[in-house]
Amino acid sequence: MTERPQCAAYNRRMSPSYYQRHIFFCLNQRANNEACCAQHDAQAGLEHCKSRVKAAGINGPGGVRVNKAGCLDRCAGGPVAVVYPEAVWYHYVDQSDIDEIVDSHLIGGKVVERLLLSPDIGH
Repeated sequence: MTERPQCAAYNRRMSPSYYQRHIFFCLNQRANNEACCAQHDAQAGLEHCKSRVKAAGINGPGGVRVNKAGCLDRCAGGPVAVVYPEAVWYHYVDQSDIDEIVDSHLIGGKVVERLLLSPDIGH
């Protein structure tokens, strides 16, 4: 895929990115008891990540932005989070998993292999 000229101009003008990394946590709640990240207390994962990122002093411009997201359409693997710009998808279970993502990936730049969401898992 080739980059459109207006995108290339924007990217040159905006580089480097405002944030080094973004992590998005799916917080979607589905109707009719369908599988969703909200059933796995994804809100707590988001809040824990935000507090860890802030405590580490890596939040804000030039650092890491922690965001909530609607449905990321990977419900069967929930709860899920995705880190950009690398587009690395994670499944996490508890706060220690979030700690590992923060320490290894968001701070250290190293993907947490054991928490990777299988590419074949979707809705």
